[in-house]
Order: sequence, then C-alpha cells, then structure tokens
Amino acid sequence: MTNRQKWEGTGPRDLPATAWAVLGLLSFRGARTGYELRKWADASLRFFYWSPAISQIYTELRRLERWGLATSRTSAPQEPRRYTLTDAGRAALAAWADGVDDPGPPVLKHPLVLRLWLGHLATPETLRALVERHLARTRDELAEVRGALRRAERVPQWAFPRVALAWSERRHLAELALAEEMLADLARLAAAGPATGA
Repeated sequence: MTNRQKWEGTGPRDLPATAWAVLGLLSFRGARTGYELRKWADASLRFFYWSPAISQIYTELRRLERWGLATSRTSAPQEPRRYTLTDAGRAALAAWADGVDDPGPPVLKHPLVLRLWLGHLATPETLRALVERHLARTRDELAEVRGALRRAERVPQWAFPRVALAWSERRHLAELALAEEMLADLARLAAAGPATGA
C-alpha cells in the first residue's frame, strides 16, 4: 500500500505550497515554535524554494491545526506554542511527497534579468554595476548554502535535505557562471556601439 493510499483524511487535497512547506518543517523530530520554524526555513528552504514570512507560517499553522494535521501545546501562559505533526499530518504529507502528480514548472522571477531586458533605457555603467552586485550577493549566498550543507552533513536524518542543499549549491555556481557571461555580453554590446531603444 502506498502513502497515497494510506491517507484517508478529510482535509483539503490541494493545500497551498506554503502549508506543505510548513508541514514539511514539522516532519522532522521535535516540537517547534513558529519562530523556530521561520529560522529553520531561513536556514534551509530559502536556498531552493522560499522562506515564508512569520505571519504566513502562523497562518498555515492555524490552518493545519484546524484540519488536524498539526497540534500545539504550551507549557506556561507566557511560553510560545510549540507545534508538532499529528499522525494524520504525517500521512497527508507522505501522500503528497510520494505523489506522482506533476509539481509543475519552476517559477522564475529574476529581477536582474528584467532590468537587463530593459537595458535600452539604462546606461551601460548601471547595468554592469547591477550584474557585479548580483555576483557579490550570489557569492555570499553560495557561502551560506555551503555552511548549511556542512551543518546538514553532521545530522544523519537530513540525508534528503542534503540532496536539496547540494542542488542549491550547484544552482548558485551556475548562477555565477551565467552572470559572468552576462558581463561578457554587456561588454560586447558596449564595444559594438549604442543600441537602438524601443
């Protein structure tokens, strides 16, 4: 019997991606506060998906509790609530993760490329500066990904998150190569003379 067949809950079959991401964060051992989930999302999810805002995390936690997919408790009135996955939540998440439905194409929104697309309205100096700033930021992000990967390598239960982080490392390396090629393209355009705008 597959995980998909085991899940017989009455909750929504099409939770938003953020709900699945939060449920996924809860699937690792231990109870966590919304703030801790946000920190963990910043240390892992953001390298290959995105890190939801703290308000989004709490919105999804309330939704997941309503559907019986997560539960929470507090040890004292002033203490923050700590959330855990229920058995139903684990079954739903496993069915979703093990599902064969197409997750769809990645959504690419690259602000730098949008600006370059409108390069006929900008100066060559500005465009070069934007790409160089992007290169510097990507190098910093690559260092953060590598740090997260090193931390994940010390935890045997994080074998699959390591695969996702290794993909993110390769993506950042590819992004650096693409940005370097962008600088070369801009240099060729500059050498060719003024471009005609739209």
